[in-house]
Amino acid sequence: MQEFWNSLQHFIDPEKLLKEGGFYVVLFVIFAETGLFFGFFLPGDYLLFLAGMFVATGRLDVNIYVLVLGLCIAAISGNFTGYWFGRKTGPLLYKRKDSIFFKKKYLLAAERYYRKQGAFALIMGRFVPIVRTFAPIFAGVVKLELKKFAFYNIVGAILWIASLTLLGYFLGRRFAQQIEEYLVYIIIGFIVITTIPLVITFVKKQVNKSEDEDETEIEEEEKK
Repeated sequence: MQEFWNSLQHFIDPEKLLKEGGFYVVLFVIFAETGLFFGFFLPGDYLLFLAGMFVATGRLDVNIYVLVLGLCIAAISGNFTGYWFGRKTGPLLYKRKDSIFFKKKYLLAAERYYRKQGAFALIMGRFVPIVRTFAPIFAGVVKLELKKFAFYNIVGAILWIASLTLLGYFLGRRFAQQIEEYLVYIIIGFIVITTIPLVITFVKKQVNKSEDEDETEIEEEEKK
């Protein structure tokens, strides 16, 4: 078990991935994290930032434009794969009976949410670990319109890849030695900043839900 854990840590270490795997391994990791349900543990944000910095410092032998383009294609393809998987498995969920761990009403609620907030979930969700893995899959499950999904997918991929990779590249060119000491803090900062809108939306939803329940209780009492 210890050997398995050490191997897993070795695999998900962004610096080792870049040094030992190079350009094509980076592409595969981004594809897997954005489209395969088991890729949620992969270090996407950290890896993008490091990739840009490694190109700037000459430790990754690839042109920055080729890197960004390749990563965008990988991220877009990953999401389309997740969407396709969701569409194929979705009908089974809709036919499934309610159980302790599964309630169809939650699936229908998620579908309504995607109809209204699909852009937010698929574009801003790119910046949030785990969310970027499962958002495209669930978009397929609820059968979000393909044209809308494709647009949100492409926009989200470009924003996510370009912002983190180019930030790493330009900081790497200017502060190559100093930046390595603060890599973890920078990535955590990105995650916190991009998670704030999701938290605010969730809180607002809970508040509105509570208000609706209060209004329903008042109406029922008035009827009595």
